Amino acid sequence: MPEAGIDDIVVLERRDEIAIVRLNRPDRLNAFTNEMCHKLGAIFDETDADDSVRAVVLTGTGRAFCAGADLAAGGDTFVLGDDPETGGAPPDTGGQVSLRIYRSLKPVIAAINGPAAGVGVTMTLPADIRIAADTAKFGFVFARRGLVPEACSTWFLPRAVGISTAVEWTVGGRMVPAQEALERGLVRELVPADQVLDRAVELARELVTGTAPVSVALTRQLMWRMLGAPEPEIAHRAESIGIYVRGTSDDVKEGVDAFLGKRDPEFPNRVSDGLPDLFE
Repeated sequence: MPEAGIDDIVVLERRDEIAIVRLNRPDRLNAFTNEMCHKLGAIFDETDADDSVRAVVLTGTGRAFCAGADLAAGGDTFVLGDDPETGGAPPDTGGQVSLRIYRSLKPVIAAINGPAAGVGVTMTLPADIRIAADTAKFGFVFARRGLVPEACSTWFLPRAVGISTAVEWTVGGRMVPAQEALERGLVRELVPADQVLDRAVELARELVTGTAPVSVALTRQLMWRMLGAPEPEIAHRAESIGIYVRGTSDDVKEGVDAFLGKRDPEFPNRVSDGLPDLFE
C-alpha cells in the first residue's frame, strides 16, 4: 500500500451528523508525524465550525490505531530545535493535539481499533469516551525510550485511571492488554475490532440525539474545566452564569415546549454563533 500523502495523512469522513476523523498511514501503523499534528488541528477547527457536525469519532485505518511517534529518524527522532519565539523548548506536538481535542466544541469518542502506544494512546485521553477492540493493547512506553510522558498525559491520565495506575503504567512502560484497560477505567467497553467504529458512531448518536448543540458544548467545557477547580464554589459560579444566560435562550423555550408537547425538539441556537463565557 503506498504511503499516504500529506493531504490524506488524516481524513475526514461523515456518517450524517457524525464526523469520523481517521488516522490514515496504515503502512506505518498510523505512526504520528508533525504533519499529522497540523492536519488534526485543522480538521478539528473544521468540525467545530460546521453546525451539521454534532459529534466526532477519532479512529485509525488498518490494524492499528496509532503506533506512536514515527521513529524513521532513529535516535534523532526527538532531537528538536529551540522554539524560535522563546528560544526554549518547542511545544510538544502531541500536547498540541491533546489540547485541541480538549477544546473541541463537539463530543469526541475515540474508537481504538488496534494497538495504541505513546502519543497513539495519550492523544485519546481528552476524548469523552474511549472504546477499544478486544485485541487492542496500550503502551505508555516513554520511559522505555528514555523519554517522559507527553500530550498532557500527566494531567489527563491520573484523572482517568487514578494516580496509582497512572504511575504504574508510565513508569513501568509495559504494554497494557485491553481487559486490564477496561478494568482500570481507561476504556468504556471492548468490542471485536471490526465493530469498534460502528459502536463508536452509535454512542456518538446517543450523546447528541435530542440535545441542544450549544448546551452540549457548554456542558463539555464545564465538565473538563472543573476537573482542575480547587473548590466547588467555582463550579457554582460558572453553572449560575450558564443557567442565567441559557435560561432566556430560544433553545430553552423550544426544549420546554417540546417536552410539554411530547414531541422531539428542534433547537434553533447554533454553536457557530458563539458561546457565552461561563468562566469570566
